[in-house]
Amino acid sequence: MKKLFALTLALAVMVGLLAGCAMDDDKREVNICSWGEYIDESLITQFEEETGIKVNYQTTDSNETLYNLLETTGWGGFDVIVPSDYMISQLIEEDRLAELNYDNIPNFEKIDDRFKNLPYDPENKYTVPYTWGTLGIIYNTQRVTEPVTWDLMFDAEHAGDVLMIRNSRDAFGLALMSLGYSVNTTDEEEIRQAYEKVAQANRDGVYQAFVMDEVFQLMESGSAAVATYYAGDYLSMLESNPDLAYVVPEEGSNWFVDAMCVLKNAKNKTEAEEWINFLCSTEASLANMDYIWYASPNTEALEKYPEYYEETYGEPLDMELYEIMAAPQEVLDRCEAYLVLPADIRALYNDLWTQMGIN
Repeated sequence: MKKLFALTLALAVMVGLLAGCAMDDDKREVNICSWGEYIDESLITQFEEETGIKVNYQTTDSNETLYNLLETTGWGGFDVIVPSDYMISQLIEEDRLAELNYDNIPNFEKIDDRFKNLPYDPENKYTVPYTWGTLGIIYNTQRVTEPVTWDLMFDAEHAGDVLMIRNSRDAFGLALMSLGYSVNTTDEEEIRQAYEKVAQANRDGVYQAFVMDEVFQLMESGSAAVATYYAGDYLSMLESNPDLAYVVPEEGSNWFVDAMCVLKNAKNKTEAEEWINFLCSTEASLANMDYIWYASPNTEALEKYPEYYEETYGEPLDMELYEIMAAPQEVLDRCEAYLVLPADIRALYNDLWTQMGIN
């Protein structure tokens, strides 16, 4: 499972997006914003060659920065976005997403039923699942020997060697889990306790940095010993540093679905739906799983991936690694999906994050 390391790929020029890109009037295109390290780049070329649709692709590193980017563009710079569950709920609440025409997305039938009718889109009006996975702790086995729980993220014994994730929902969420609370709590006192746990560890110098995609270089190089990040990204890091391990703590964690959506102001809705349908195919899903190490919601791809891997590389897939990518149900049973929080609680999260002074 080899891939080129690139924290951003094929970044579309924002000026071009906002200006509508100087192209022939009859030239079809689609403008996409997704995460870094989140697609087999050859699929972009394949889609363009098969359809004649030009793909303008840009990346961002969190749901919160995605939302800010969309506001900056006036909600008109992109056609397809790939937010996570709780952000999807917020966008639906704010009437930012278009209802999909599933006549243009016949491959939706390949999506496993357990990834349909989820709380963020109970009628499947707005979204098609793209990937799913878990949030966990990544640690260097040569430098961390104690049992790995969420408390490790606040442990002064590893001061200066811990990387905290740079978004409020995950950072406060793992603190909530360490305190025995739900990640979806709306109890202000519980949220403030979680904030104080993160803030105190920061004051005590536990955190080397608050990171998103910077985590790759820091963990792969051994510059840090502990981080919290996503299962698929851990598997990418493992290729460069075999001393790394991944744990979903016994206290539980977040399991997530990232889904493809079309913005209500999209200029290229039909092309957007063609792109979504292409990525839902079993062939594209297998290639993507192999490249990004994130599990597909495509039933056939999930079943066929071990065979695909062996045919591609001439050796059996390590099933322990496969179960990190596609977590078994017993792991998901101790995890929670993020639900959208009420507006006043979202404001509290933002205020507390601002108070911490993390950019």
